[in-house]
Amino acid sequence: MGARRPARVLTIAGSDSSGGAGIQADLKTMLALGAHGMSVVTAVTAQNSRGVEGVWPLPAEAVAAQFRAVVDDIGVDAVKLGMLGTTEIARTVADLLDGLDPAVPVVVDPVAASKHGDRLLSGGAFGIVRARILPRATVVTPNLDEAERLTGRQVRTRDEMREAASVLLGGGARWVLVKGGHLGGAESNDLLSGNGAEHWYTARRESNRHTHGTGCTLASAIAVKLAQGLAMPGAVAGAKEYVTGAIAAGFPLGSGTGPVDHGFRIKAF
Repeated sequence: MGARRPARVLTIAGSDSSGGAGIQADLKTMLALGAHGMSVVTAVTAQNSRGVEGVWPLPAEAVAAQFRAVVDDIGVDAVKLGMLGTTEIARTVADLLDGLDPAVPVVVDPVAASKHGDRLLSGGAFGIVRARILPRATVVTPNLDEAERLTGRQVRTRDEMREAASVLLGGGARWVLVKGGHLGGAESNDLLSGNGAEHWYTARRESNRHTHGTGCTLASAIAVKLAQGLAMPGAVAGAKEYVTGAIAAGFPLGSGTGPVDHGFRIKAF
């Protein structure tokens, strides 16, 4: 008899050549949390600790072929969406999600720009995310800037986070996690809204500046926890605990912003 199969989690995102974010961060997170990670690459990027130097989207047919190869043979227990890039790719991914079993959780990280401000999503693609992908989202995880773009309103206070979550829930997402990391202060406060309730998650704000890949890592961790059977509030709590530790252990790499440490729990040195 073989070993028990781990939860199967599929990431649909861009490749980060520096290894700190995107597909690479997602797969590291999935491994660290005990899941089997699989990937659909939407774009290849040339980036490092200083920023993104180039982006090359893959053909939409390549994106669809990767998805079908995995889902039709191996199957998935959860899907995480990251960088989609172009309108054509966003439309293709929306079509693919329409055909996915509705019981499969979908975690949407609406990546619009890199940590350094490099644009990673076209205007047309953002419209498709809002109109077609959010209604399929089990949870969407915008930071404050992404919440502003998705809702068209300012999101800079806790009350405005509540208002943004309400708008996004009205747009079809089942749950919304508005990340308040950009609010500043000694603590980071995130708001989870859905199912008629709200949950606030408070974590200490680490002084470590090496935080490349934080958003990708959090969304992937939530996807893993959902695939492993946790209800949403517990899945977010577990994911937040992991990310907080990964940020605290982030390390310098290159001359800019280093990555969070996805393997901080399993290092033997």
